[in-house]
Amino acid sequence: MSGEHDHVVVEQPASFEFTAENLERAKKVIAKYPEGRQASAVLPLLYIAQKQHDNWVPRAAMDYIAKLLDMAPIRVYEVATFYTMFNLKPVGKYFLQVCRTTSCWLRGSDEVTETCKRKLGIDIGGTTPDGKFTLVEVECLGACVNAPVLQLHDDLYEDLNAELTEKLLDSLAQGIVPPKGSMIDRQTSAPVGGPDTLTTLRFDGDGNAA
Repeated sequence: MSGEHDHVVVEQPASFEFTAENLERAKKVIAKYPEGRQASAVLPLLYIAQKQHDNWVPRAAMDYIAKLLDMAPIRVYEVATFYTMFNLKPVGKYFLQVCRTTSCWLRGSDEVTETCKRKLGIDIGGTTPDGKFTLVEVECLGACVNAPVLQLHDDLYEDLNAELTEKLLDSLAQGIVPPKGSMIDRQTSAPVGGPDTLTTLRFDGDGNAA
């Protein structure tokens, strides 16, 4: 069976069902909603399905979720096609999402994007021939203070530039996933170089400023 999305023919699996572990997760999500309102669980269930199925949601998974939630399949399709966080066709093993919103753009996301395109030999929306990498651009990822940011699946890589982006891609190409977070060892959202305020305060034994 095959389907079509964005004018690309996608080979669809004939069937889908949650693993035993994911089915338990799904049941816990459904249980959060009152009887008759279980359709509200469609978003998290689609997310679970995507995680299980190599980071994309086949039509069989949507049909399965529709039965699980006692919904018309079209209602699940509407949700899955509306939200850009759901992939409706296969993507690379490493799904790269480059933030292009104002903070990241001002801090050099163009450089990050162009490095990815040059290094991987693909454009935005493309997947490398070996199926390892897919590159897309997204709107704000909510880590503006450590811009520019690239998201790999659920993890953020922050404070990137061309050189650090290239190193990240080289590591992934070797199957090595670097620790997430700031690529310049920034302490959470502290200034570059470390905290520069409240560094000289002294406290007495009762916790009062001396």
